[in-house]
Amino acid sequence: MKYFIYTRKSTESEERQVMSLESQLNELKEFAVKEKLEIVASLSEAQTAKEPGRKVFAEMLDRICAGEADGVLAWHPDRLARNSIDGGKIIYLLDTGKIKDLKFPTFWFDSTPQGKFMLNIAFGQSKYYVDNLSENIKRGHRQKLRKGIWPGFAPLGYLNNSKTRAIDVDGERAPIIRKAFELYATGEYTLKALARILDQAGLRSHKDNILVVACVQRLLKNPFYYGIFRFNGELYEGSHEPIISKKLFDSAQQVMANRGKKKRKRKHDFAFSGFMKCGKCGCLITAETQKGYVYYRCTKKKQTCGEKYLREELLIEQMKSIIQKVSIPDNWAKNMLDELDCEKESIQNEGISFVQNLKSQKAEIEQKMDRLLDVYLEGRGISSDEYQTKKVKLLNEKADLEQEIRDFGQNGNNRLEPIREVILLSSQAKTILSQGDKAQIRAFLKNIGSNFILNSKRLDFSAHNGWQARIAGNPFPNWRWG
Repeated sequence: MKYFIYTRKSTESEERQVMSLESQLNELKEFAVKEKLEIVASLSEAQTAKEPGRKVFAEMLDRICAGEADGVLAWHPDRLARNSIDGGKIIYLLDTGKIKDLKFPTFWFDSTPQGKFMLNIAFGQSKYYVDNLSENIKRGHRQKLRKGIWPGFAPLGYLNNSKTRAIDVDGERAPIIRKAFELYATGEYTLKALARILDQAGLRSHKDNILVVACVQRLLKNPFYYGIFRFNGELYEGSHEPIISKKLFDSAQQVMANRGKKKRKRKHDFAFSGFMKCGKCGCLITAETQKGYVYYRCTKKKQTCGEKYLREELLIEQMKSIIQKVSIPDNWAKNMLDELDCEKESIQNEGISFVQNLKSQKAEIEQKMDRLLDVYLEGRGISSDEYQTKKVKLLNEKADLEQEIRDFGQNGNNRLEPIREVILLSSQAKTILSQGDKAQIRAFLKNIGSNFILNSKRLDFSAHNGWQARIAGNPFPNWRWG
């Protein structure tokens, strides 16, 4: 009789296999020599036998039916089949005489009713092993999901802890991941540019591969980094430590949603081009050079516009006038900062009450989530899609509250900090005025306001909170001097 040697392992890692392909082949060749078996060919594949569809296995059966061999030599029946279809094919070919013999070093087989019965039992045991293993894995996954533990390989920036079975922050990669989100959220970097930056920073995948653009995009869209993960289409609240805040994640998603608008390269780098809009038609204000002078004008892309040209020197004079209004002497800044330090201590008790309120809101959301789950499990008129939608909404609300609590823990959620920032910027105003740097002037104005409009050659804008009174010429009207 002629035999095919058939060896197989699943696609799992080498160390998790009972025997590798090479060791199986060596053992079977020695067995063939010992039993004086004629071997036609050795066939190997690395594919699970849990489901039908193995190409090499199917090819071997076809070649046996074509008369190239009479039997199969394998390490154990579970190498041939772990599912009822493939096992049934082997039994059927034995019944019809296409396969005349099977040889196993670890299992006795004789092509008799008793032998085929025992072989059927071996195939059934193999299938039971796979099915039971699958259920055990699913049960383990469900237990991890209840605890908020990601039941898979940790995403980039995290590590699987083999001792605790939890997900730990990767101290080396996590800061780079956080910086990637911060850079992308500015809107100044494309995915391709960010991929280059991450490459230069030495960030590699777990398999030590360079991150391509698609990988960077998947990374930026992964909610795992702010504490929530998706498994089998459902969102879960993770117990792992977030690398970024939900606010930063949302900012990155907004930038990604607005991507695709390629910016045209400018021939000239004008300091205030694109900084303002026309008050008459709403188009952007651009700039051009005429006879050695820079003029700012409306782009007139929407309609004919009557807004007149404005020389850069006159525009800068208006900007400096605004900055002059918010400028304060050094001694004012010092006294006000000292006063802030005194008040900081008095609001600590208020902070405790604030955090307690946030925790109460969080507890209410958790109760809503429990009630929602009860309604869903009891089948009381809520579909799977409705359940998922409401669950996602509650999870995001909870994540926002937890971020507020974390922020308060990190910086005290000090409501005086915006005032401190106003004071510090106001004290820097005189330096900006003396240097006259256009980039610094633009950056300063962006810090104190937005929605800059040029209307009839006059600059106007909306001041941020804390700056309205300063720009109106009323220096800190509600300030309480000691």
